Amino acid sequence: MIHLFEHRIVDAGRLPLFGFFVAFIVTFVLTRVNVRLIRADVRWWFRNVKAGDVHIHHVVFGVVLMLVGGVASLAVPDGRVGFDLAAAVVFGMGSALVLDEFALILHLSDVYWTEKGRASLDAVFVAIAVTGLLLLGVNPLGLESSPLPSFPGVRIELVSGFYVASLAINLLLAVLTLLKGKIWTGLIGLFVPALLIVGAVRVARPGSPWSRWRYDVDSRKYGRAVRREKRIRRPLIRGKIWVQEFIAGRHDLLPPELLHRRGTAERARRREAVRRQRRAAARAQRRAVAHVRTRTTARFRKRRAHTDPPRPRNPRLRLAHLRPPRPDDRPTHRPTPRRRAAAPDPSPPDTPHPDRGHAEPGPR
Repeated sequence: MIHLFEHRIVDAGRLPLFGFFVAFIVTFVLTRVNVRLIRADVRWWFRNVKAGDVHIHHVVFGVVLMLVGGVASLAVPDGRVGFDLAAAVVFGMGSALVLDEFALILHLSDVYWTEKGRASLDAVFVAIAVTGLLLLGVNPLGLESSPLPSFPGVRIELVSGFYVASLAINLLLAVLTLLKGKIWTGLIGLFVPALLIVGAVRVARPGSPWSRWRYDVDSRKYGRAVRREKRIRRPLIRGKIWVQEFIAGRHDLLPPELLHRRGTAERARRREAVRRQRRAAARAQRRAVAHVRTRTTARFRKRRAHTDPPRPRNPRLRLAHLRPPRPDDRPTHRPTPRRRAAAPDPSPPDTPHPDRGHAEPGPR
């Protein structure tokens, strides 16, 4: 083991990178243990760092450590392996503190323990994976620090042209894979180009930019992408979330904007409850008043019935007010014919009628 470490790390000049890798992992683990104890409100553990009412996040200390480590690595003369290692360790510690709150920088909001806070864990895992591949000697896109190999009978210009063309193709495949929503495949494919070919050929994820640009909702490719997302992608995501929660804790708090909306909704619900109570009290009061009026009216009618004699009613008018008249209704009785008034006699009163003879004079 020691011989392998000396051969692959020390002799290959990767000792500062190894120090960065170890410091990064150790700092991330200790930071997560610290914040989980603070979240659990353990009495024997210290609290958040505050300056008055301002909560100082550990990303601030990470930025300071990254600045110190980066400047120190540039200021150390060549050949000082110990100083390079110390600078790399300080830089790794600062990088872990910064990437642990990557979601806070991305959203410019305190989303550390929310669902959006998982972006920090994704960034940390990507950094660990890339650094581990570099420690194993796998170079991104086949980049080599050594000069290009020479082949007998082949011009060096052809070799360099083929080398540059392969790098351009790999970079294009990596961009295409990332546009299809396959982040891990694209990043690891920078070190293993075969993964880029697989990621570029297969269908994109349903929510990726490539899917929005190229796939219709009712197309076969979109349907196949949705089926693969449900059958393959979601179980992998659940496994990744389980690992993340086992290491870093559960991210189950509501984000601030939803918390604000929840408070607003709670206040609106309380106001609506108060309105309902007021309306119910008003209805109850109206019912009580109507009940009193009904009882008073019934008592008055009862007293009046005892004092006043009953009035006869016309049986023909009974129930006539309960329904409106219809056009086909016919009267059940014949109207009484009106008598015409006698026409006045045009003859004078003293003139006898020819058929009645002479009129007898009346007494004077």
